[in-house]
Amino acid sequence: MITQKAVSKILCAAFVVFIGSPILSAANAQEAAKSIRSLPLDSLDSLDIRFISEKTEAVKAKADIVTYSGRRALHMITDDSTLAAGGPSGGETLAIVNGVDFADGTIEVDLVGMPRQGSNSQSRGFIGIAFRIQGDSNTAKSENAEFENDKSEDAKFENVKFENVYLRFTNGRSDDQLRRNHSTQYSSFPDYPWSRLRQENPGVYESYVDIEEKAWTKLKVVVSGTKARLYVNNVAQPCLIVNDLKLGESHGRVALWAGSDTEAYFSNLRIK
Repeated sequence: MITQKAVSKILCAAFVVFIGSPILSAANAQEAAKSIRSLPLDSLDSLDIRFISEKTEAVKAKADIVTYSGRRALHMITDDSTLAAGGPSGGETLAIVNGVDFADGTIEVDLVGMPRQGSNSQSRGFIGIAFRIQGDSNTAKSENAEFENDKSEDAKFENVKFENVYLRFTNGRSDDQLRRNHSTQYSSFPDYPWSRLRQENPGVYESYVDIEEKAWTKLKVVVSGTKARLYVNNVAQPCLIVNDLKLGESHGRVALWAGSDTEAYFSNLRIK
């Protein structure tokens, strides 16, 4: 038979659990909030601007803050006009987020990409996210305005590796179906450029997705182990699935990425 004293103890224990649960939930929420990094990208603070070129010629690049389509945004231009013709890839510009070591999780950003004014007909507006960036962060110049690499050893972006997913903005609504099928892309620098992946595994690392030119587009990448999924504009299903990230299970920095002869805009970055 349960005594009145025993009942009182049970009620007290239940009261402690009931009161304690919200406190634990609040603590968990605070801890979760600490793991989320949000940047409006209305300033160059917390960003380290870098560039990559596989060639010896100079790559012109620019990074600043402007207003595009009603919002303040990071603006980057990769200019390949100084590079010799030939080769599948040109220059690349990265805005590396300081203080982030990313392994698994989600990266979200609003972006717009377009061919650089004056670029050739092969430019598509290449824009996306680089993640798990590994290597020496002091092997390229970094300035807040315009800059270009020189031919000295110190300016080379050497011993750097990263995973990359991006959009080809002018392909999404092209009248050419083959171009539409190449709207998204995965690559892994430096060993697996898009050209090698397309040649060895046609259609596996790229896909179609609807993209409106010159319009803000939400891009989300979900990474877990050796897998990555790309979502565009809040759709429920991914438009690109990568099951074998070439760097394996790794970790590193995160960057906003603009490819060859591209003018790019970024806003509202969120890493968690």
